[in-house]
Amino acid sequence: MNHFETLLSRYPMLSVCANDIQKAEDMMCKAYVAGAKILVCGNGGSASDAAHIVGELMKGFLLRRPMNDETKKKFEETLGEEAEIFAKNLQCGIPAIALDSQHALFTAYANDVDADFVYAQQVFGYARPNDLFIGISTSGNSKNVVNAAKTAKALGISTVALTGVKESRLSEICDCTIRVPETETFMVQELHLPVYHYLCAEMEERIYGK
Repeated sequence: MNHFETLLSRYPMLSVCANDIQKAEDMMCKAYVAGAKILVCGNGGSASDAAHIVGELMKGFLLRRPMNDETKKKFEETLGEEAEIFAKNLQCGIPAIALDSQHALFTAYANDVDADFVYAQQVFGYARPNDLFIGISTSGNSKNVVNAAKTAKALGISTVALTGVKESRLSEICDCTIRVPETETFMVQELHLPVYHYLCAEMEERIYGK
C-alpha cells in the first residue's frame, strides 16, 4: 500500500476529508518546488504539532535524504577530507519554521504589542512569494492563528488549516482546510497527527524517493 492507502486503512474516518488532505500535500510540494518555505503555528498541543511537523520536514523522516553529488562536491572543494563527515551526517531538509518556537520574539511581542497578533507579525516578517502557511487550531477560531492566516492571505501566500469538523474562521479564510471528523479538542488532535504524518511522508517520497 502507498502512504495514502495506509492512512485511510488505519483511519477510515479520515476519508471524509481525503480530497483536502491530498490538496494540502500538493500545495506543500508546490511551495518546495518553487524554492519557498512552510510556516506553521498553533497553540498548546497544536503548537507541539507545529514543531512536530517541522521536525519531520527538516530532516529525514522515513527516508535518509543524503546530499546530492553536486552538493558533496561543494563541501569537498571547501572542506577537503573533512567533507566526508559532513556528507555522512547532513540530511536534505524541506524548509519549514514553527512560529511558536521563537520564544524570545514571541514573549517580547506579546508583552510589548498584542499576543493576538504574534503569529501575524512573524508571517509578516518571514513570508516571501510562494511560501505556504499552515495554521493548526482544533476549533478553527484561535484568534492569533486566524490573524496569521489573514496576514498570509493579504500577502498573497497560500494557506492551509488543520481543524476539527466544524466550519470556522480558518475554513472561511484558508485555501484548503482539513476538517477532521471530531469536535472534542483531544480527539481532533489525535486525528491531526496521522494527517500530518501522511503529509510529511508523502511529500518526502515525492521529493526524495526517486
